[in-house]
Amino acid sequence: MTRPVTRPVTRPVTRPVTRPVTRPVTRPVTRRARALLAGLALLLVGPLATACVGLPDEGPVVEAGTGSSTSDEGAAPAIDPPAPQPGMSAAEVVEGFLAAMQASPIDTATASEYLTREAAAAWNPQQATITYDDRQLPQGSTRVVVALTGAAELDARGAWQGRLSAARSQLAFTVRVEDGDLRISDPPDALVVPDSWFDQRFRQVSLYFVDPLAEILVPEPVYAPVDDTFASSLVEGLVEGPGRGASGVSSTFLPPGLEVDLSVPVSEDGVAQVSLTGPATPPTSERETELLLAQLAWTLRQDPRIEAVQLSVNGQPVRLPGGDGRFSVTEGALYSPVGFQSSSLLYGLRDGLLVSGGPDTLAPVDGPLGSRAVGVSSVAVNLTATTVAGVVDGGTSLVTAPVRGSGKVVRVVPGATDLLTPAWDHSDRLWLVDRGPDGAEVSVLVGERRRSVTVPGVSGSDVRRFLVSRDASRVVAVVRGPQRDRLLVSRVRYDDRGQVLRVTRPVQLRPDEGSRGRIVDVAWRSPTSLAVMQRLGPETTRVGAVGVDGSPPGPEGLSVTLGRASGLAGSPVTGEALYALTPDGLVDLTGLPTAARPLADGVGSLAYVG
Repeated sequence: MTRPVTRPVTRPVTRPVTRPVTRPVTRPVTRRARALLAGLALLLVGPLATACVGLPDEGPVVEAGTGSSTSDEGAAPAIDPPAPQPGMSAAEVVEGFLAAMQASPIDTATASEYLTREAAAAWNPQQATITYDDRQLPQGSTRVVVALTGAAELDARGAWQGRLSAARSQLAFTVRVEDGDLRISDPPDALVVPDSWFDQRFRQVSLYFVDPLAEILVPEPVYAPVDDTFASSLVEGLVEGPGRGASGVSSTFLPPGLEVDLSVPVSEDGVAQVSLTGPATPPTSERETELLLAQLAWTLRQDPRIEAVQLSVNGQPVRLPGGDGRFSVTEGALYSPVGFQSSSLLYGLRDGLLVSGGPDTLAPVDGPLGSRAVGVSSVAVNLTATTVAGVVDGGTSLVTAPVRGSGKVVRVVPGATDLLTPAWDHSDRLWLVDRGPDGAEVSVLVGERRRSVTVPGVSGSDVRRFLVSRDASRVVAVVRGPQRDRLLVSRVRYDDRGQVLRVTRPVQLRPDEGSRGRIVDVAWRSPTSLAVMQRLGPETTRVGAVGVDGSPPGPEGLSVTLGRASGLAGSPVTGEALYALTPDGLVDLTGLPTAARPLADGVGSLAYVG
C-alpha cells in the first residue's frame, strides 16, 4: 500500500502508518500477571515475581516495592497449542481459539484452524492486540461470549491505546458448522492474550524519530518481542514511521516505501545487518545519512546483542564519508533525546542562593545568583547549565542570569500573577505557567519574545506542576480537581521555524488507579516515563511510575511508600538517580531505598536541568 510523502528531499519525512505489518511486531506488557485458561487440558501460568521489601522503622522510608518483574527474558516456555478436535462444542472451539493464540514462538497458524476457511483468509491478528488480566469461560452456543477483565488494547504498531470499556471487553463469536465441525466465522482482528504471556515475552521500547527541525531525536514508546526477532521488530517499527498524527511532532529520515528484507540478522561480533528494499533510494547528503543512522543506532541499541549497524538500501551500502559502513550504536550523541552534553548536576536553592553539585557536594555557583540573594523562590537551569531562570517577587516576576561567570540578572517577565517553576527544552525555549485569576496561562519565552500557547485541559485550569520533555515534544501538567488531581500529557506541534503551532488534546495518565491521593510532585524518570509522588495521608506519601502514553509500568516499575515528602528530583537520563526530598534529606529511589541522606541547612529545593 502506498504511503504519502509530504516533504522535499532535504527535510524529514512524516509518514502515517497505512500498511499492515506482516507478523506480530509489537505486543503489550501489562500491570498484573495472572492468567488461568481452563479447557482443552491447556493450563498456562506465567506469574510475575513481585517483591516487597520492608525497610527500617527509623527514618522517612516506610515501605518499598520494586514493582512487577519478569522472569529471565530467555526463560519463556515454548507452547504448542492443540489443533481443533472433531466434535468440539461451540464453547470449546472458542476456548481452543483463545488458547491457540498463545503459541510460543509466536505463530497464529493453529489459531486459524479454529476459523472457517473464509474467516481464516480474512483474519488479521496484527491489526491490534488485546490483553487481559483474567476472563470468564466462554458461554453460549451459536453466539459465544467471553468477558475479559482488566482488558487493554494496543494498535498495529504496538502503541498503547488504553483500557477497554466494559462493553468492549465483551468479545462475541459467531460459531457455525463447516465440514461437519463447528468453526468461528467472525474472529476479532486482534491477538487476544493474557497479561502473563506478554509479561514473559515482550517489553516496552522506543522507536526514535526526529523533531521537525532535525535537531533532536524523539522517542515513541511501543512494545516489541524480546526474542530472536527483537532487532527485526525494532527496524520494522522504525520503517513504519512515527504514525498517524505525527505531523509537526516528529518525522523520519528513512526513505518512504522501504521494507525489511526478510529479517535483521546479528553477527557474533554484534553487527546488525539492516537490509531494506523497496521503491526508494538512500539519502544522498551527509546530514540526512547521519540522521538516518542516528535513528537506527538509538533504536537498535536497545538490543543488548548489538554494538554496530550496517545498512544497505536495495543492496547499496549506506555509509558516512570516510566510514567503513559500520555505525556504532553509541554514536549519534549529538541528537540525544535527553539533550547533547546536558549537565548531570543537581541545582537548587540554599538560603536564597543558587547551588549545584551532588547531594553531598552542593555549593554556590560562581554566577550572580550564587553570590547575591535577589529573592528567588524557585529556579530552572537550562540543559547545558549556562542560564538559570528564577521566580522572584512572590511569583510575580521572572529573572534570568548566567549560571557561571560574570553577568547581569535580567528581569524578563514582569507583571505576572503567580508563576510556577519554569521549564527549559533543548532549544532553550523557556516554558512558563502563570496562575492568574482566570486560571493558568501557558507561554513560551524565546529570547525576549514571549508567546501565549493554548494547552487544552491546562489553560484556564488550576495547574500545580508543569513539565516539558527535553525534546520539546510533550508537556505534562498536574491539574487540581475538587476530589482528585489529574495528570495530563499532550503533544506539541511546531512549524518549520520551531514555533509552536498548537498543543494536542491531553491524555490523562493514571499512576495509581486505586489511589485518590493528591499529587505532590512529578518528575521525569526516562524520556518516556514519569515518577509521580502522591500524598496518601498527613505522614505518608507514595512514589509510582507511569508511561507518557498512559501505559502501566513494566517489570522495572516503581512503587515506594515514604513518610512525609515534599518533592522529587528526577531526570530522563539513564543512570541519573531519582530522589525524594524529605524533612530528613534526600532518599535515593533508584534502587532499593535507604535512609535519607542529610542535606545542608537551608537547602529548600533541588532539581536536575530542564
